[in-house]
Amino acid sequence: MINHAAIIGDGAMGTLSAILLSQNGIGVRMWSAFPEHAKAMRRDGTNERFLPGFPLPKGLVVSADAEEVTEGADLVVIAVPSKYLREVLQRIQNALPQEPIYVSVVKGIETESLLRPSEVIEKIAGPPRMVVLSGPCLAREVANELPATVVVASDDKAAADQVRKAYATPWFRVYTSDDVVGVELGGALKNVIAIAAGICHGLELGSNAVAALVTRGLVEITRLGTAMGARAETFAGLAGLGDLVTTCVSGLSRNHHVGLEIGRGRSLDEVLEDMGLAEAEGVRTTWSVTALAERHGIEMPITHEVYEVLFKGKPPPDALADLMQRKPKAEGALR
Repeated sequence: MINHAAIIGDGAMGTLSAILLSQNGIGVRMWSAFPEHAKAMRRDGTNERFLPGFPLPKGLVVSADAEEVTEGADLVVIAVPSKYLREVLQRIQNALPQEPIYVSVVKGIETESLLRPSEVIEKIAGPPRMVVLSGPCLAREVANELPATVVVASDDKAAADQVRKAYATPWFRVYTSDDVVGVELGGALKNVIAIAAGICHGLELGSNAVAALVTRGLVEITRLGTAMGARAETFAGLAGLGDLVTTCVSGLSRNHHVGLEIGRGRSLDEVLEDMGLAEAEGVRTTWSVTALAERHGIEMPITHEVYEVLFKGKPPPDALADLMQRKPKAEGALR
């Protein structure tokens, strides 16, 4: 059984993890990279920077001392944005115990290596049991006790079952899977499509366009995922279609917000500057997925156009025109 959890990261998902785990009587400690933020959370009893308006669990220990946080833990939750993941883990490597179960709630792909978050964690921390958690999980909704469902995936069924029990609440249902690659890729790749959906909304293209985008976006995700060893059916589940729909339609999605503002005519730099410390994982993931598609010889036209808009300055209406005027073909599951 899991009795003590260490959370590495003080963002929205790390804070939500603290709330859910505490609901099940698990003692939780949270590590922040910023001593002043840890102090503010202890003082205020809330995480006003990343998940404002929700009280932190009673008994939660918040500290900038990684060794204090991980001591005695039998579960280590990694909740760091993917762009900082390797740097953070290397910084606190000596404080990372090897005995506990590790669970990654990180959604992204490392830009330089093109590794999934769990692969980065395994290289640095070397945990014997690795679990990934993904699915449609907007932190503010779950913290408000609105119903949600996610999936935990691991090669170790017992570890997945323990993490499921640790996270599950009456409003937070957790399924299990053994398709680690599929579950993790689904959580990362959907952010790229969410940016495209935001652009559609910003351009006021209507519901038909967004429906087509989500459908064809899922084809792209499945196409690349299966080439990388995932099972196609995983992308029809919570970590694929479920997460994709939520991120593409919700105003709480940071990636959708980025696309929305770009569709309204703002530059990427302007949008990211206004977002401050809030991370839109899909921006860097677009670069990584484009590189992965090239590596595997996979055609991903929506991802390609998002890349052109974000990094090459292509006007969104031109990207739309190029997508709509592609050579006609028969529809098929992976065509």
